[in-house]
Amino acid sequence: MRSAHLIRLSATLVTTFALTGCLDDGGSDSNDTSVGQLNYNGFSGLTYQTQSQRGSTNAKGEFRYYPGETLSLWVGDLALVQGVPAQTYVTPLEFVPDVRAALTNPVIDDEGLSTHTIREQLLLDNPELRNITRLLMSLNWTGDVPKDQGIDIRQRVISQLNAALPNLSEPIDFSVSEAVFTASDEEVSPANQLLAEICFYPEGHPLCEEPPTLKEIELAPPRPENEDVRDPQVTYREDLQSTRDRILDSIRTLDNATPNDLEFYLSRELTAITTAVSNRYYLDEDVASHPASDTGVQSVRIRQIAGAPEIGNIEAISTRRDQVAIHATNWQEAEIDYFVAGDAGGESELVVSFRPEDTYRWIRKQLRVIIR
Repeated sequence: MRSAHLIRLSATLVTTFALTGCLDDGGSDSNDTSVGQLNYNGFSGLTYQTQSQRGSTNAKGEFRYYPGETLSLWVGDLALVQGVPAQTYVTPLEFVPDVRAALTNPVIDDEGLSTHTIREQLLLDNPELRNITRLLMSLNWTGDVPKDQGIDIRQRVISQLNAALPNLSEPIDFSVSEAVFTASDEEVSPANQLLAEICFYPEGHPLCEEPPTLKEIELAPPRPENEDVRDPQVTYREDLQSTRDRILDSIRTLDNATPNDLEFYLSRELTAITTAVSNRYYLDEDVASHPASDTGVQSVRIRQIAGAPEIGNIEAISTRRDQVAIHATNWQEAEIDYFVAGDAGGESELVVSFRPEDTYRWIRKQLRVIIR
């Protein structure tokens, strides 16, 4: 099994790679690198490294890279992933080599068109993917991850994480089963040992203190039933027990990020990325109108905002083939040809599905064709 050993960046690497990869919240560095993003709403506070860049992801989860480079990620001194292709969007599904490879194999949906979304959902049961994501979700400062917000891993959390790593019973291994990774009963998993050493409150907060021991509670005097005889200078047994309970209840475990939470979070981020990629493209018309007598070949083209589209594949269907029929598709020209086959008053919708060259994602656009 692959173990995510505790890896520190060597002095050689630190010297070799200048901190040109650091981004402010706006990603406004002026160098000629590309800007990638972890998930749609981001993981902030991770250390990243490519062959030429090194830095920390900002509040948007952004990192810098040159095309063709690969990405390695750490949270503090804990290695997360290595060798992930750097690109515009990188999701946890691309952290795991087997899952990443499977993403390029689309599924055919009920309309007979290729789709990546079903494949993404089928891959969410991968244990390594789930283990990495649950730990990152658990390290989020606020615990849960609200809609339209990313995962905020603060320096205070990273400092405590680094201090705890050497004392774990064994290194954190993301490739074990989910049950082993999240164990918290008789044999607490290394990941849960790590979380138990992190206080997600400001430094000096009462919940960050050591809880009273059972011995201290046992030796404390019980609280008198008569309030009039209670001494305000005395800490009673019940008070110590209450303090202990509050502190222990504040300790996070991986179970705070339930399987349903994980799947909802990943699905939400994947949908947002697909929408963002889709918004870069459009058809050169939304509605076309042709006389029934015009049975010649018509064309509609895919356009890209701020540039010419580079398409890897195209598929298209007509929802009413007796009215409008697909003649041909041309991925090199990003073009779909069709012709009118029905009578005046008929219509059909052309559903165009295409995959841009720089992604495994399939994008859909519609053209309404009216016969007059």
